[in-house]
Amino acid sequence: MHDDHIKQQLAGYPVGVNTTLSCGACTATLIRPMGAPHPRGPRRIVAVSGGIGSGKSSVTRVFATQGAVTADADAIAREILEPGEPALSEVARAFGGDLLRQDRSLDRALLASRVFGGEGADERVARLNAITHPLIEARAWSILRGAPQGALAVYDIPLLIEGEHADRFDAVVIVDAPIEERVKRLEGRGVAPKDARARIRAQASSQERRAIATIWIDNEGSAADLEEVARLVYERWLTPDVALID
Repeated sequence: MHDDHIKQQLAGYPVGVNTTLSCGACTATLIRPMGAPHPRGPRRIVAVSGGIGSGKSSVTRVFATQGAVTADADAIAREILEPGEPALSEVARAFGGDLLRQDRSLDRALLASRVFGGEGADERVARLNAITHPLIEARAWSILRGAPQGALAVYDIPLLIEGEHADRFDAVVIVDAPIEERVKRLEGRGVAPKDARARIRAQASSQERRAIATIWIDNEGSAADLEEVARLVYERWLTPDVALID
């Protein structure tokens, strides 16, 4: 496709805001300026965020295959709740000892239903986040700051808005998708529709995410469409040695 079309769109770097890259029904829009890469350490430290089921992890995987160093908040969150980790004991004390199976592993589905569903969910989510987020952040930033000279460092972080950390990044890539499509994807992962909608409601809205986005990806296409758009975002916007400015 796409390279000749993209070359026309991006002719004459640096480019202005609102430049668009697309493939099929998936579109990326550069909606805010982005400064020049750092001369030392990681080229840029970039956040990739979006609601659960939006496709943000697929975008991060593409960036990783292109050479980015990545830290995955969800993966780290699983690591810190493995048997023997201090956070697991704190979670059990906060939300019930029956969350621990006989082998002392966490029943994650039971935790999700207990935290995200029903009245008072906001308070329970905040309580869980207070336990886990400081540990996740510390481990993630150790990975990001340790990226080699000139590499792109990428943080896959679903709760970027909720943690109020957007200003720590050189760019924020937000991946968005229609709610019903996200529910369908979560069903494919074994999440009941009711629980999927509860998790979505507990997260920031699309409007809140757009307010902090440098790059906005509308993921309404196929998996192949998203992969192609992510590749182009990496090559054309995130890694060139120029600022993207008005």
